[in-house]
Amino acid sequence: METLAHIEEGREKKRAALLSVGSALLLVSLKTFLVVRTGSLGVLSEALHSSLDLIAAIITFLSVRVSDQPADERHPYGHGKFENFSAFVETALLALTAFYIIYEAFARLFFRSVHIQPSITAILVLLVALSIDMTRARALTNVAKKYSSDALEADALHFSTDVWSTIVVIAGIALVWAGETWNLPWLAYADALAGLAVAAVILWVGAQLGRRTLDALLDAAPEGLQQEIARAVARMDGVLDVDRVRVRRAGNRHFVDATVSVARTASLEQVHALSDAIEKRINEIVPSDVMVHAEPRAPQGEHLFEAIRAVAQRIGLAIHDVSALQQDGRLFIELHLEVDENLSLRDAHRQASALEEEIRELRDGPVEVNIHIEPLGRHIATPDTGIGEMKQLSRAVEEFLNGLPLEFDELVNCHDVRVRQVEHHILVSCHCTMKGALPITQIHDVTAALEDRVKERFPQINRVTIHPEPFEEK
Repeated sequence: METLAHIEEGREKKRAALLSVGSALLLVSLKTFLVVRTGSLGVLSEALHSSLDLIAAIITFLSVRVSDQPADERHPYGHGKFENFSAFVETALLALTAFYIIYEAFARLFFRSVHIQPSITAILVLLVALSIDMTRARALTNVAKKYSSDALEADALHFSTDVWSTIVVIAGIALVWAGETWNLPWLAYADALAGLAVAAVILWVGAQLGRRTLDALLDAAPEGLQQEIARAVARMDGVLDVDRVRVRRAGNRHFVDATVSVARTASLEQVHALSDAIEKRINEIVPSDVMVHAEPRAPQGEHLFEAIRAVAQRIGLAIHDVSALQQDGRLFIELHLEVDENLSLRDAHRQASALEEEIRELRDGPVEVNIHIEPLGRHIATPDTGIGEMKQLSRAVEEFLNGLPLEFDELVNCHDVRVRQVEHHILVSCHCTMKGALPITQIHDVTAALEDRVKERFPQINRVTIHPEPFEEK
């Protein structure tokens, strides 16, 4: 769906292109009148130039109308290339004009003479044409820069060349007039030389425009833009490296493809969030349609545990409690593997064995891997009917835990103790307040010890889950 800004852009570009058609038509009429009155090659070259300007202005108007259409099934990247193609056609028209003027100028210089009738009327009419050229060139340039329109820029260049060529033609007519007035016959060649000067201006400007439009049609990247985008993306948190950046342009729209390396342990959600951030950053550099492709890579100096987690993630396994021990030149690795609770031991062991092989390949030396297999919890249980919470046991567990701070200096108190019987198992959960400055490894050891003490004191309890929280935030 088109936005209001896009609709306003289309209207402004079409208005500028239509006014350009009107201006070109007026200029052709004025200069054709002068050709008849003066016979000047310079004026003839200007009339031809303006005639092609009229054709170019019509092409520009049509291309702007087409290029602003939204993308469709046949044109998934939009219709912006119509503007680039229009500008290329206008370049060809400029070149044709220049070659004809050069041909006519050499004919008049060396093979035939043409009588020129300069007059003040001719100069005044050319000054009017000059003012029209300057006004339209400035207006078109402003709109072209505002919306990065190649077609309008090409049209503006047409009028800009008219400005300089009209000045040259006025000078040529004035010199011919001066030659007749002061009896200087060699000044009669000034008109033909003025025509050559006009042709040179047209060829030079046309070459610049042609190079840019051809680059756009051939998807040449704007100079320096790829490097700027790569540097900006490489500085973003989460990006290990920028492998490739490709930029193409269609009309006033840019399309950017960026391939970046990210940590292989990053989750899909993290990679997606990073891709969104990259798109936003690139759009700050150049408004564009961005496609980000993320490649998983091992970051430099990756820790062994991160490498193990990456291996497990790659083959679709969930692990936790990874630990390692270096002894007598051998590396001992232990971890817990979570598998589907419906698997048989045989199938679960196959998954563990596959993970062991992957882990051994991470190191060159001797490695021993011991994997504890446990079910991956998917079942949502309900308390046994008629049992519910066991309040008396809850109070007993809470009193027991709150009597342990003398034994465990890290512990402050325990609260919110809940005991439930679920599927014939008694489960306990509670919150324990501890000293917040202690390292989490120490807190983990304490909670594990507390859980063991509760199960020793109350053998009927099957599982204890303790949530530690810092005393300072209570």
